[in-house]
Amino acid sequence: MASLSASNHVARVLSVASHVADVDASSRIENSWRRCLVNHKLDPARQGPPQTLTEAEIRHVAEPMEEIIRLLTPELDNLARVLRDAGYCVNLADANATMLFSRLPGEADARMFMDWKIYTGSNFAETFEGTNGLGTCLAEQKPILVHRDEHFRAQWHMFSCAVAPLFDQTGRLAGAVNITSCRVDLERAAHQLALAVTMEATRRMEGAIFRDHFRNAWIATVPGDGGSGLLAYDDDRRIVGACRSARALLGLTDGLIASGIDLSRYVELDHRGMRGAYDVVELRRADGSTLGQGHVAPPLRAKSMAPRRAAAVGRFDALHRLAGSDPAMIKSVKRLGAVVDHDLPVLLQGETGVGKDVFARAIHAASNRARHDYVALNCAAMPESLIDAELFGYEAGAFTGARRDGSKGLIVQAHGGTLFLDEIGDMPIALQTRLLRVLENREVWPLGALKPVAVDIRLISATHRDLGRMAEEGAFRADLYFRLRGMEVRLPALRDRADRDDIIRQIAREEAPGCRLSSEAWAQLAAYSYPGNMRQLRHVLRLAGCTAENGVITDADLDLPPFGGASAEPDLASAERATIIDALRKHGGRVTEAARALKLSRATLYRKIKAMKIETAQ
Repeated sequence: MASLSASNHVARVLSVASHVADVDASSRIENSWRRCLVNHKLDPARQGPPQTLTEAEIRHVAEPMEEIIRLLTPELDNLARVLRDAGYCVNLADANATMLFSRLPGEADARMFMDWKIYTGSNFAETFEGTNGLGTCLAEQKPILVHRDEHFRAQWHMFSCAVAPLFDQTGRLAGAVNITSCRVDLERAAHQLALAVTMEATRRMEGAIFRDHFRNAWIATVPGDGGSGLLAYDDDRRIVGACRSARALLGLTDGLIASGIDLSRYVELDHRGMRGAYDVVELRRADGSTLGQGHVAPPLRAKSMAPRRAAAVGRFDALHRLAGSDPAMIKSVKRLGAVVDHDLPVLLQGETGVGKDVFARAIHAASNRARHDYVALNCAAMPESLIDAELFGYEAGAFTGARRDGSKGLIVQAHGGTLFLDEIGDMPIALQTRLLRVLENREVWPLGALKPVAVDIRLISATHRDLGRMAEEGAFRADLYFRLRGMEVRLPALRDRADRDDIIRQIAREEAPGCRLSSEAWAQLAAYSYPGNMRQLRHVLRLAGCTAENGVITDADLDLPPFGGASAEPDLASAERATIIDALRKHGGRVTEAARALKLSRATLYRKIKAMKIETAQ
């Protein structure tokens, strides 16, 4: 569009609200202007620089992106060199539109960017700055060119921005690559060419992220109409990862990948004509339709590494993510690695909301039963009169109201796979007896059946109760308790996890995308004790993301009821335990350094660690 005076530009933007705008660019610009006016309540005439973070805030926001920035810096530097002479600055922003990496052009052009605060720490979310390349690209998750007067705010009319979204190895939005020019002599066609260069560079960056994450897996390049995609699989040909385009092409989901689904369900690899190396292959869908020729790159692991190592990394990804950097969880996952493929029941112990079902699903996905069903039953949520029929099944006509063709029951449905019994402590005694018989005989007698049905299941149970004490008191069958407790895994409460801050950041990204936490909100989240654990944290941040204004979550958006009564403060013992855990985490589990920081003798700290049953890294 031709350059307009500020007043004419404002009038033209405002006319969009009346649906009478005649914008020369695509309707995407019109739609964005309308969002800014109607949804974000922004003023196109507003003057002033963008919101800019302090150095401390930049470090806090950049922490989750540190590895990506390190990995992509060479490609970003190369892009900056290619575009430098055309006066472009190059930025990498996170998913909230905060610039975390900047490369400015020559000195004359750089001065303009510095004056207008287009550099590291500046935030260009559409909810703040209106239509602009970076903010609108992230809002729509599509590449875009916003040229001069296409910007919502009149003051940005001298800039042209070409931006491509950046997706991580799971296909989720990680940020965006932005190039901006203030050269008035460049026409829209020139910027369109620069956008194409940026999109191609961004595709290479996404490939680098994917290959780095799945460095221990085989990487297949899958051809498609919209460009090739990347698919990762292990030595057992289980799919362990797929980029965004490969997911769309093959219909893959997180659930299917977590289950360790076999590659042959989607593509067939034909290695004819190769000389011992995975190179050029023919890829075909499971339905027989051809995807065309693709390439397979071998893992980056050392050749001497045992073949099963690569498979284990992919299978255990979900468990490793749940363990985070908490020493107790890491130790539990390590122990599970030794038994996950053995016929050993697992008992998960933890408070309500710690994620016992999620952990059980991750165990199933890591096991050799992942190709079969994962079946779950909440014993506390099911009426006692129905648990028997749901769990053990029944024959046709076994009782009044029974289905005409009967029901095979959850245990039989889980044959070959995993049966998860949540809140096992609430199972009635009579049903405990029947369950014990199933575990001993490996067969089920459905109601009304004349003969048993043989079953092969892996049993995972979970409870927030003290089953050992219940067994001593006769409230739970002791023989069943020891049958269930092949291996007990204690899932710590959120308030007790050494990596609690990391968990809060991750869940905030998942439940409130496009929002950032104010320092006051962060302080409140970090200090709270979370009686409802992970489930409560997710609900709190999901609500906060809905009520946040201008994409900023403040303490007023957080619905955090007092923990344990009128006070939100934990008792002194809990506070002391949390302080010790935090000190150990900050000093990498080194007790001597933690004791020095806490101004305690090493012997005293060891005594407290033992008394409070605090896990330390080995």
